[in-house]
Amino acid sequence: MDDADESEIEVVAPKSWAAGIPGVYHSLKPALEQMGVTRTAKTLLVLNQKDDFDCPSCAWPDPNHRKTFEFCENGAKAVTWEATPVVIGSDFWAEHPVSDLLTRSEYWLGMQGRLAEPVYKSADDDHYRPISWERAVQIIADKLNSLDSPNEAAFYTSGRTSNEAAFAYQLFVRAFGTNNLPDCSNMCHESSGWAMGPTIGVGKSTVTYDDFGKAALIIVMGQNPGTNHPRMLTALEEAKENGAQIVAVNPMPEAGLQR
Repeated sequence: MDDADESEIEVVAPKSWAAGIPGVYHSLKPALEQMGVTRTAKTLLVLNQKDDFDCPSCAWPDPNHRKTFEFCENGAKAVTWEATPVVIGSDFWAEHPVSDLLTRSEYWLGMQGRLAEPVYKSADDDHYRPISWERAVQIIADKLNSLDSPNEAAFYTSGRTSNEAAFAYQLFVRAFGTNNLPDCSNMCHESSGWAMGPTIGVGKSTVTYDDFGKAALIIVMGQNPGTNHPRMLTALEEAKENGAQIVAVNPMPEAGLQR
């Protein structure tokens, strides 16, 4: 409990239903507070729409038919974090050494704003220091050029990176001469993909989005769509309307699947 007193914690019974007005409130509250009404509307209304941009928090496929609000609470919050005008100023790093940042919660760190400039910390320093983009690129170039082999480098990235940035990034890595470019999705899917290969012959999904709407039976096992990938609930709703039966197997009751 870094930033809250235990007396502030409220324990309540599990919810029996999800979404509705409370879901809309929690989705829009951070956006309205940080971006205002106009910027929030312009940003969220083009989220996951054709010819616009995909949500950085969701890998759910985009159907041909889109709804006006084609995003979930997590997606709205993720986009707010990316588009917020609240940025970390240069004086922040002088006030907060790394030893202090290590004591802070992830929530506190995230609420300080987004990075708007490169920062660098040398091995013997307890502070990040703002530097120019030219200096940042030079530091990376010097280090990469000092390696005996391109395979000595690993280029890690976040799964929340935009598709355009990820595409340009992997082009650079391959041009540099290595295929060492994992992202955070590897942490989640590498084991399942490895097991699926020898089991069914392919390491990823074998169905398409349209298959959901035509299925007679859908089994949701060991996952919580309402919490982890809420956009799947739209596909499940459409399947239900077409007569499909849905079986959920999970020891944790999922409010989004119950009501």
